Amino acid sequence: MCFEGGPMKYLKQKIHVIDDKNLVTKYSLIEGDVLGDKAESVGYDGKFEASADGGCVCTTVIVYHTKGDYVVTEEEHNVHKEKASDLIKAIEAYLLANPSIYA
Repeated sequence: MCFEGGPMKYLKQKIHVIDDKNLVTKYSLIEGDVLGDKAESVGYDGKFEASADGGCVCTTVIVYHTKGDYVVTEEEHNVHKEKASDLIKAIEAYLLANPSIYA
């Protein structure tokens, strides 16, 4: 995956699980300049659950596999979490605008 005009030039992800029945996804960011010199990889475990308003709630657990004894700060985590949230919102907007893709 390449990103033109953005701070990231390259990243590679590995999909571990896509469970349509239980609405679970598990994947890892395993390569890319976004990992810098502090992280080996970042794991994501996502679960989608129905909400009372007819939508859904996505819960994501992020696991950082850092290099050496580096500890991810709360500020770094919050930036990472915000970028992930922006991606989910963009996907949601696309799917809402294009229901024939999943209907």
